[in-house]
Amino acid sequence: MSASPSSIDPAVARDLLARAREVRANAYAPYSRFQVGAALLAADGRVFTGCNVENASYGLANCAERVAIGKAVSEGAREFAAIAVTGPRDAVPTAPCGACRQVLYEFGPDMPLVIPSDNADGYEVTSVAALLPGAFGPAALVAGQGVR
Repeated sequence: MSASPSSIDPAVARDLLARAREVRANAYAPYSRFQVGAALLAADGRVFTGCNVENASYGLANCAERVAIGKAVSEGAREFAAIAVTGPRDAVPTAPCGACRQVLYEFGPDMPLVIPSDNADGYEVTSVAALLPGAFGPAALVAGQGVR
């Protein structure tokens, strides 16, 4: 699952993971008890965090990654340098769900994705595109395509 370790500065990766772990504590996860945190680095250096917010109507839950994207977009950020995602256990990788992969792809298919690991670095790096091969993205919406 790892991308090139040089795709993100190690200090940046560790900082993003720390911020994701910090915000994870705010997750509202009374049903799954699976707390997730995300820290999204905008191209301008701002960091937007998000945690999962569950709902009794399960389909209406919001994932940490999409909360972070929503916060960033609402503050005017549209270009991103990296994202870190962490689940309930610090050394266990928690990759984004399919819906989050699609939303992240919209904003940066090649964006480095940092997830915890039990390796010597304490994290792994991959990309959104690596987790969503054959993705449907903006380029697929050529005039008239996708409308039936």
